[in-house]
Amino acid sequence: MTTRLAVASGLVAALALAQDRPTFRVKVDMVVLSFQVTDSKGRYINGLKPKDFRILEDGIPEKIATFGEGSRPPVQVAADGTLRPIIPSEESRTEGRVVDAFIGTNVFVLFDTSNYMYRGFVYASDAIADFIRGLDRADSVAVYTYSKNLKREAPLTHERTDAIFGLRQAVAGDDSALYNCLLLTLRDAAKVPGRKVIIVFSNGPDNASMVAPSDVQAVAEDEGIPIYVISTNEVNKDPISSQVFKRISQRTGGKSYFAKTWQKQVEAFESIREDLGNSYTVTYYPQPNPNEGFRKITVELLTDAAKKYRIQCRPGYRPRGGF
Repeated sequence: MTTRLAVASGLVAALALAQDRPTFRVKVDMVVLSFQVTDSKGRYINGLKPKDFRILEDGIPEKIATFGEGSRPPVQVAADGTLRPIIPSEESRTEGRVVDAFIGTNVFVLFDTSNYMYRGFVYASDAIADFIRGLDRADSVAVYTYSKNLKREAPLTHERTDAIFGLRQAVAGDDSALYNCLLLTLRDAAKVPGRKVIIVFSNGPDNASMVAPSDVQAVAEDEGIPIYVISTNEVNKDPISSQVFKRISQRTGGKSYFAKTWQKQVEAFESIREDLGNSYTVTYYPQPNPNEGFRKITVELLTDAAKKYRIQCRPGYRPRGGF
């Protein structure tokens, strides 16, 4: 584990203790990879199969274990390429193994309720509520809010009314500790098996965190959880936060949006919802690789039209034993 990750790991433990939550360890022996395929006009390319892709890690070909598209149930990819339905056992559900079916997406919404969000608070809340209502029926959603501390307003649920009720309990005020709270959100999301994403809705500035954005980014990269950021600030008004948002989203396979108006925020949420519904998700167990540093992931298309398509995917990760 790198020094940066070791520091971040200690901060996770300290933050968890401060919020009376138990620390945990996750053994990473499987890679979950979500990505989108688009054409030159940005239109999603659907209907591709496992045989259409090749996954490389540091140039080493990897064998796809499971394959899914959108919110449909994934399939297991046999050694001969045969596709088989996944039937999770009770034990796999408890332990969160790969055979647990990744049906839908676990969506964690992290909503800025600091003083910075005070003016646009009501409009932001409405935009988030509309997004939650429009999620696919197979998706689960959790609503977290942050100012100086993280609040878990609604735990992961399929019930949209419960999530929105939790959202409506939020009250604006206090300092902003975005990176502290994003780290804790990553910690929670890492415990959930299957596909997950974090959506940060923020005004931008952070004036109360103990952790550096670079440490949070390192953990986010290695967890492989796409982070989407919607900032209500203008991209040039807070260039430091803007660059951090762009970097974290890009390095995790997500996207960043700068949406000052309510209409732009609604459009950003719609874009994210389309991404979730048009993503491919694969899992694989890495082949032997002596590289204990950053491992580069490459997704290649083997179809004749491959050169016309663009793949949005996180660039890689660092292997580690847990935090």
